[in-house]
Amino acid sequence: MREEAGAEKKSKCKVIMSEEQIARTLARMAHEIAEQVPDLSGVVLVGIQRGGVDLAERLASLLGAFCGLRPPTGAIDITFYRDDMDVRLGRQKGQPKVHDTYLPFDVTDKTVILVDDVLYTGRTIRAAIDALFDFGRPRAIRLAVLVDRGHRDLPIRPDFVGKNVPTSRSERVVVRLKEGDEVDEVVIME
Repeated sequence: MREEAGAEKKSKCKVIMSEEQIARTLARMAHEIAEQVPDLSGVVLVGIQRGGVDLAERLASLLGAFCGLRPPTGAIDITFYRDDMDVRLGRQKGQPKVHDTYLPFDVTDKTVILVDDVLYTGRTIRAAIDALFDFGRPRAIRLAVLVDRGHRDLPIRPDFVGKNVPTSRSERVVVRLKEGDEVDEVVIME
């Protein structure tokens, strides 16, 4: 009986991007960034903790290889900017998992490319923009996401998209990267 349950669980997990597809997609996204923002000297990449940080590093490396100039990278944590974490209203359930914010540069007058793994409702991006403004006033903020799964609650639209994946709200899109998961893949799970 347990084997059947395990087999059923596996059948509800579909790989939609392989390691090779992720590599090609990130290379294409880096080229699009270089085309749309030709002066990389005023560009910084900021990954949203957790999944966006590794993707920002990869994009910066690709930009460095393609253009000869690797933009600086940083990481931003949005935990206390989320609209579902209002401790005053008793909405917090357990202790939030807080990650590091690391911005070794001033974002003022820079073009910030916010990087995340999956774009869903837009609430994470709104929180990241709020957090960024605590560190300065960027010239512009652009959004790069590996997967756009739709179902927006807020008027947020990415500038650079790896793959558009139509999903139902009951599905989950999971990005696994070698840096933390020892494998590069994107899967849809029910």
